[in-house]
Amino acid sequence: MSRFVRFQSPEPSSRGIHVGVFGLVNVLGRGGGLSVADEAYRVRMNRWFDDAYPDPSTVDPLVYDRAVNPEAVAWFKVPAASHLVEATRGHLDLLDRHGIAWERVESDDPGRVVYEDEHQVVVVPR
Repeated sequence: MSRFVRFQSPEPSSRGIHVGVFGLVNVLGRGGGLSVADEAYRVRMNRWFDDAYPDPSTVDPLVYDRAVNPEAVAWFKVPAASHLVEATRGHLDLLDRHGIAWERVESDDPGRVVYEDEHQVVVVPR
């Protein structure tokens, strides 16, 4: 059985979700809050992660649709995605440097699965 891991904001957003590590870093980057070196890292690592595993929304365009799957969020599957979990360390370090709070959450049953592949699940919390 897989265990599931997620890195997220400790407080929910206005949408009621805990924004994941990639969303938190991307908000910083798109808002111009990163140095040139950090922005280059963000762009490079986003490409690396895009190549490392599928984007669920390209497989199923409705997976993150708010009407169909409200509050849907992605979780890494461990141990299958242990290398991806480890690769998020740089993102977490970047958040730490910018004073952005995050937490690691683990679960055996994070919610109703609406998407699954070898490395991740997208769930709607129960």
